Formats: sequence, structure tokens, C-alpha cells
Amino acid sequence: MTRRLALFTASAAALAASVGLLAGPAAAAPSCKTAAQPSPRATGGQKAPKKSLDAKKAYDVTFETNCGSFTVRLDVKRAPNIAASIVSLVKAGFYNKTVFHRIVPGFVIQGGDPTATGTGGPGYSVVDSPPKDLKYTLGLVAMAKTQTEAPGTSGSQFFVVTGQDVGLPPDYGLVGRVTKGLDVVQLIGTLGNAEQQPTRIVQIVRATVKNP
Repeated sequence: MTRRLALFTASAAALAASVGLLAGPAAAAPSCKTAAQPSPRATGGQKAPKKSLDAKKAYDVTFETNCGSFTVRLDVKRAPNIAASIVSLVKAGFYNKTVFHRIVPGFVIQGGDPTATGTGGPGYSVVDSPPKDLKYTLGLVAMAKTQTEAPGTSGSQFFVVTGQDVGLPPDYGLVGRVTKGLDVVQLIGTLGNAEQQPTRIVQIVRATVKNP
């Protein structure tokens, strides 16, 4: 079953313009290198982590893509199960050589599916109820789920919000927020069409985690 979220539209033109503004006159605007479509992998094969992360420490996950890198600070305190799962998957190399299979300009970019179909996952799910006051604003990272799954249910598919405030209800598990490379995220966010399909391949070459 495809993991999707409700769609609220925004201006793709305004989003594209904001990429240049965020880059600033002194910074080179991000650009994409040509990447091949990675071979799809079978869904599943992973086990849910049994240990929690240290809530007193910070955990940063960096996604290296052919369009540049962006870093996400995990919200360990408000979403401990999701944070532990993300770290476990990153360390297992689960996200390496996967793609952003869904790109909706002005809304979100979505990835984390080894099959690249929107139906794959790690073979397990965890749950962290999203904060009731959670707002899905620019740079927020959350987990995708099916319509029939309970709020906060999470596998491996995640999305990054590329609109200023996309108005989603607090149903999608909190991951954290982009702290570096937001211009890269916004660039990727322009590479989708009206059918929510990527207009070019955007590959996660490698994902790594650090405790700064």
C-alpha cells in the first residue's frame, strides 16, 4: 500500500525563486549531477531497534544526494522510537542508493523506499504519536504512512516539507528538522511534475549519522 499524505498545493514558481534567495549572493546555488536510477531492492529485511537513543545527545543525519547534501537534527525527545529507527536504518545502509520517488513542488519531497514505488519499507513499523500542535512547515521532516495506519506509524519512508506551511493535520510521525542544506531540499522540491513524479533522478547516494 502506498504511503502518501494529503496534498495541499503551493506555487512552484515562488519556491524556485526562493532557492536563489536562500543561496544568497555570496553562495553558489546548488545544482544536480546526473545520476543513474539505482536498482530496486526488495522491501523488508530489517529489524526494529531494541535500544533507545540517549535523549541528552544530539543526532544529526546527513543525506548526500546528487543535488547536494542536507542535514536533519533528529527530535529524540519528542519522537524517541522514530529517531532510534532512523539511526538504525542509516547505520545499516538502508537509505543508500535510494531515490526521492515522490516530489510535489511547494509541498514535499518523499523518499526512503528501497523499491522506489512508494510501497516499500524496512519490514517493521514503530509509533510515536505526533505532538498535537505540530506544524508541517518549511524544513520539517516527518514519516509517511498509509491512510489506514494510526497517527505516528512509521516505517522507512520520510518526507521533507518544502512549502512554508502545508497545512497537514498532526498525523505524520515527527523526525526532526533540516539544519543545513535547506537550499538543496528546495532545489529538489522543484524537480516534480503535476503527477507528483520526479522530472529527473534524485538519488540518496549515502546517509550518515553523527553525534556532534
